[in-house]
Amino acid sequence: MGMGANARREVVLQLLLTLCIWGNVRVSEGIWLTLPESGTKCVSEDIHTNVVVLADYVVVSEDNSHLPTISIKVSSPYGNTLHQKENATHGQFAFTTEEAGNHLACFWVNDQNEGGGVVSVNLDWKTGIAARDWESVARKEKIEVSSVRFIIFSLIGLTYKYKKRRG
Repeated sequence: MGMGANARREVVLQLLLTLCIWGNVRVSEGIWLTLPESGTKCVSEDIHTNVVVLADYVVVSEDNSHLPTISIKVSSPYGNTLHQKENATHGQFAFTTEEAGNHLACFWVNDQNEGGGVVSVNLDWKTGIAARDWESVARKEKIEVSSVRFIIFSLIGLTYKYKKRRG
């Protein structure tokens, strides 16, 4: 016998609430990096095991006539390479953490940056619940997408207030 629509919705809501209480709620963290002409710029985040990570990155240059390329390497706390790409102007990486600790993403400008000038990278790094495709979950469970967004943001707000009170 299958679960009814109301029972499925309740299970999804309970799952969301449980995840929020566990403290695995992370919001998307979009940042801009200005890369040096030579050398590397890295960002890191301390992440628990079994957490989904999804990131998009794109190169932006002041010189509209030439878009420089970059290289990127993402490493686990023990130095395992999780993503590596050279000569990129944009890209995406995704993984589920197997090791707890600081996960490191390093970016550098390739030698072919003929125009010189400032090279920036927009990095949209998402972990945990923020990395999940909640629209497909809503469609599958026949829940209105706007309702799921409202529930997620409400739970994120409640979790933030709870953590702030705890100290």
